[in-house]
Amino acid sequence: MLATAPSESLPWATIYPANLAWDTPLEPKPLYAFLDAAAARHPDHAALDFLGRRTNYAQLKDQVDRAAAGFRALGVVRGTKVGLCLPNSPYTVIAYYAVLKAGGTVVNFNPLYTVEELTKQVRDSETEIMVTLDVAQVYPKVHALVANGELGRIVVGQMRECLPSMKGMMFSAFKRSQLARVVYDDRHTAFASLLRFNPIPEPAAIEPERDIAVLQYTGGTTGLPKGAMLTHANLSANTAQLMAWMPDLTTGSESIYGVLPCFHVLAMTVVLNLGIAVAAEIVLAPRFELQDALKTITRKRPTLFPGVPTIYTALKDSPELQRYDLSSLKYCISGGAPLPVEVKREFESLTGCVLVEGYGLTEASPVVTCNPLTGEARTGSIGIPVPQTTVSMRAISDTRTPVEIGERGELCLRGPQVMAGYWNRPEETANVLVDGWLRTGDVGHMDADGYVYLTDRIKDVILCGGFNVYPRVIEEAIYEHPAVAEVAVVGVPDSYRGQSPKAFVRLREGAILGEDELRSFLAPKISRIEIPTAFEFREELPKTSVGKLSKKALQEEEERAANVAPGGAADTVATGPAAPAPETETDLRA
Repeated sequence: MLATAPSESLPWATIYPANLAWDTPLEPKPLYAFLDAAAARHPDHAALDFLGRRTNYAQLKDQVDRAAAGFRALGVVRGTKVGLCLPNSPYTVIAYYAVLKAGGTVVNFNPLYTVEELTKQVRDSETEIMVTLDVAQVYPKVHALVANGELGRIVVGQMRECLPSMKGMMFSAFKRSQLARVVYDDRHTAFASLLRFNPIPEPAAIEPERDIAVLQYTGGTTGLPKGAMLTHANLSANTAQLMAWMPDLTTGSESIYGVLPCFHVLAMTVVLNLGIAVAAEIVLAPRFELQDALKTITRKRPTLFPGVPTIYTALKDSPELQRYDLSSLKYCISGGAPLPVEVKREFESLTGCVLVEGYGLTEASPVVTCNPLTGEARTGSIGIPVPQTTVSMRAISDTRTPVEIGERGELCLRGPQVMAGYWNRPEETANVLVDGWLRTGDVGHMDADGYVYLTDRIKDVILCGGFNVYPRVIEEAIYEHPAVAEVAVVGVPDSYRGQSPKAFVRLREGAILGEDELRSFLAPKISRIEIPTAFEFREELPKTSVGKLSKKALQEEEERAANVAPGGAADTVATGPAAPAPETETDLRA
């Protein structure tokens, strides 16, 4: 630690939440140890609730142990890559822990991917077996990988079997069109057959700090996605960090509402791993639907609700919100994208729940910082580092040089949750892991108390006539207008300035707002160079699979419209003579 580097001290250590020390011990352990401990202490407590079908911890552990033996019989050994191409369902949870107990490595796949995208990831990860569901939107794509020889085997779960008996019969009778026809042959295995094995006598011998638990692929800003190698130690440490961050949680008494997709790193840790670690009941939903969410929270009474800003925006803006009871919610942790200040204020006012913003990225398992749940949550900040995590703001031109407190720099970090590297990509690994520090590619500053504030991604900074313009500054100003529900700002080609900001805006239901009025509203709030040269009002804005606004999709639309190829002028930003910005994927983004 450099004595002359103010941002490398630990200013946050003195303002940590009560009953929590920054240097709290974090024991590396196999991820499945959390499930074993929960089942031993709370065997009869509900573990899963999926559309009304409930499973307790003793039952879940038994299913995981049987499936682990089944995977062993299929040839899964230490290091075998097993893909999970699943929407949220009990199969997701069972397969995840079963593969880990058998010694395998989980590779999460987005079930919305095309066959081409799935093929690229299967090849890159060297996935041998894929677990999927017999639904028409997913199974045919996975089957195509077997048919063309990319995969050796598919394990198929039946949707009907993970529903309550009556719902299962009705689903089979009335929603047949949503199911795929599965022909079982020597390359297909029914998930149910895995559960007929005797429970695995001993889980695989795991070296937590060496064995890769999950290959988690980043979305990537350019080029092909990369597989972040997350060890058992990385993921168990991040889970323990979150548990420490919530010291007043009661093990065996909490309930987590899981609408975020578990194939995404945010939900994998904050819903799945955390939920199992605190022996919570995980109320799983296949997707977020506003009315279902309001009804489920009212009826199921969850205490924790991780989400992304678009979810909290939809809830607070619902005209029927007053008809429902959201008082069971204690804590909501927002990630995936910047949490607008107005969204936080309104949501907390309407629900009485504490909504705090956190930050992380795939390469850090993912949580890095979070606002205190019981202390001061500072407006616009992504919070302070979680236990045993050190954050340092580094000069953009030289990431080995820390900047002074309050100065803008690239956020770099180190901690037990930082990945082992990228799978089969030594050059990319060397670019982001420098002298033991993970470069995030995010730009911001730290205040004197250790609270971190992010401005933008290095690659998202808009270069306007030699000035760096930060989209978040513009977005926060636009969000202050009461008619605005959602906004995303991206850089577009400008023949005079090189680039200029363009704002895509969705208005609240029934609201009316014109471009001239919005320009006038922004004039006293941001500089002339920051005021967008164009506004586009839309009924909906594109979102990623986890529900965050997709600037990448908007940028690609603009590039096509301007006939600018990706990687052309529209992608150029000024970062000085630094090494190329790392292509990390921010998942708890502020």
